[in-house]
Amino acid sequence: MSEKKQLTLRRKKRRVIAGGISLLLTLDLYMWGFSLKTENYVLKSDKLENGLKIVFISDLHNCIYGGPEQTQLIREIEKAEPDLVLFGGDVVDQYGGTDNALTVMKYTAEKYPCCYAEGNHEQSRDDLGSFVSQVRSLGINVLEGDCAEYEIDGQRVNVLGMTDIYAKKPKSTKYKTQLDSCIEKVNPDSYNILLLHQPEGIGSVTGHGFDLILSGHAHAGQWRLPFVLEQGTYAPDQGIFPDRTNGLFNENGTVQIISRGLAIPMRMCVIPRIFNRPELTVIEINAT
Repeated sequence: MSEKKQLTLRRKKRRVIAGGISLLLTLDLYMWGFSLKTENYVLKSDKLENGLKIVFISDLHNCIYGGPEQTQLIREIEKAEPDLVLFGGDVVDQYGGTDNALTVMKYTAEKYPCCYAEGNHEQSRDDLGSFVSQVRSLGINVLEGDCAEYEIDGQRVNVLGMTDIYAKKPKSTKYKTQLDSCIEKVNPDSYNILLLHQPEGIGSVTGHGFDLILSGHAHAGQWRLPFVLEQGTYAPDQGIFPDRTNGLFNENGTVQIISRGLAIPMRMCVIPRIFNRPELTVIEINAT
């Protein structure tokens, strides 16, 4: 084989290898950005002798999983067999439709006790009142400084929640008022769960008797590098290299779990997800 043909062959091989690597990287990034993962957490509490299973849905942003009927997301919820389904804010965007979120909420409300606390995106919508009314009409408890009390398998469980902590600041004291209301409703004889959309707001709520705090909002820092940049590179209200965007944290006897959320890259086109799979959060709490 002539030297010219050998050079041509080497160039073709390099192109094939480079194309294969590019394809693998593209598929990998696609999987990490679009492929739903159920993240399981196991906790212990002496308040729950018979155990408790929670599905936590955060930052859906009206995205679709499995077509307009949300079959993929619903299948994962069913597999978890939850006692409670909790919606932690930003189930819809600031603008646009609400049908995809309401499809999931309608399904879960028909099968499980459900609670919902608004996030910053809902708070920015012009039709917030109408949307909240639709959610309530499904039989879901909407928590705006309120408490939903449940007895599950002979155990007392309180779910408390508030709206976006930055809503209408600096003129509004809505957050403080709703937080004070939640604190007043904590029952030391119950297992107390707080829906707190923004995870960095933890400093205001620890030490008040909440057993579990569920947050979202930070989308796991958008660009993650597993084992190196677990908390990602950027989060709203935390900035560059944030400390608290996903995972489990212990704060003065309170457990905080932060979901990576369910927004897919098309909902975050400016800063898409990288090595950051959308998350459905499942929490199992057993007796100590």
